Amino acid sequence: MDAAAIQQAAAPAAFIQATEVWTPHPGSGRLTRSGGLYGALAAFDETSAGESFGKGEGLPGRAWAEARPVLMHDLTDPAFRRGAAAAASGLGAALAVPVFCGEALKGVLVMFFAAAEQGVGAVEIWSEDGDALRLEAGFYGAATAFREASEQVAFRRGQGLPGGVWGANAPILLHGLGRSPGFLRAAAARAAGLDTGLGLPIPTPSGAAHVLTLLSAPATPVARRFEIWRVASGRSGRAASAALIDGFCDTEGAIFDSDRQVQPWQGAVGQAMATGAPVVEAAPAALPGAPRFAGVVALPQHVHGEVARVVAWFL
Repeated sequence: MDAAAIQQAAAPAAFIQATEVWTPHPGSGRLTRSGGLYGALAAFDETSAGESFGKGEGLPGRAWAEARPVLMHDLTDPAFRRGAAAAASGLGAALAVPVFCGEALKGVLVMFFAAAEQGVGAVEIWSEDGDALRLEAGFYGAATAFREASEQVAFRRGQGLPGGVWGANAPILLHGLGRSPGFLRAAAARAAGLDTGLGLPIPTPSGAAHVLTLLSAPATPVARRFEIWRVASGRSGRAASAALIDGFCDTEGAIFDSDRQVQPWQGAVGQAMATGAPVVEAAPAALPGAPRFAGVVALPQHVHGEVARVVAWFL
């Protein structure tokens, strides 16, 4: 067995079971699949490949129509449309995150979770309610006590991880959640075993604030590596390059490498920067000596009609 195979075999179980991207087809205007990471779920992959969604159809189409993130806890709901295939694959919940540039939909990212409450992690949507963000939806696996704590809290602008993202209108990465004074649910996170948190703004046409948080535990990580890239505009407002400004890896620890640059179309981050749409890529190329990953998700953030940042997480 080679080193890459040994590393893959030793990788912890994933909290997110599958990830896919749906983008508007230029001819039909319907959402068609532009990429997916399904792991061993080959049958669900095959079913999904033949699908397309109009506005309001299925989970991707619903996120498009409602112009906000949507979490479905019951994939047997006929509105999901792939319920039988999801059940056969052991999937029970899914979150769809639309990516807008102004009024224009660039794509919809969908993440799937296991049917049973297994594994520890959290994927949350915090939405603006008056002068605070409150939990609109979340999936926590077996972290039920942390879920209950999250349902009782609200964040003002600049407060905690969701409020910090809201105030900065920028992604924020935290490690050591159980010890961090900036993470207001530290005690609950420590008890649940949650260790790394990524928060990112989800812009929508209405202007209402939505913040996505991904909270990861070492045993069943949401992702094994997180990166935040700042995009610098070139001539005529076109993205010229992106610089890595923050990151964390389960094997390398904190990553600070501002000299590392990505050009448009270079890897998943470069593709997200160039297209403005979310991107998934299987088995991304690794730098010499760096760990290998099964896949990468790159999610762009649009500010004033341009891609300002790209957040990437590696599975």
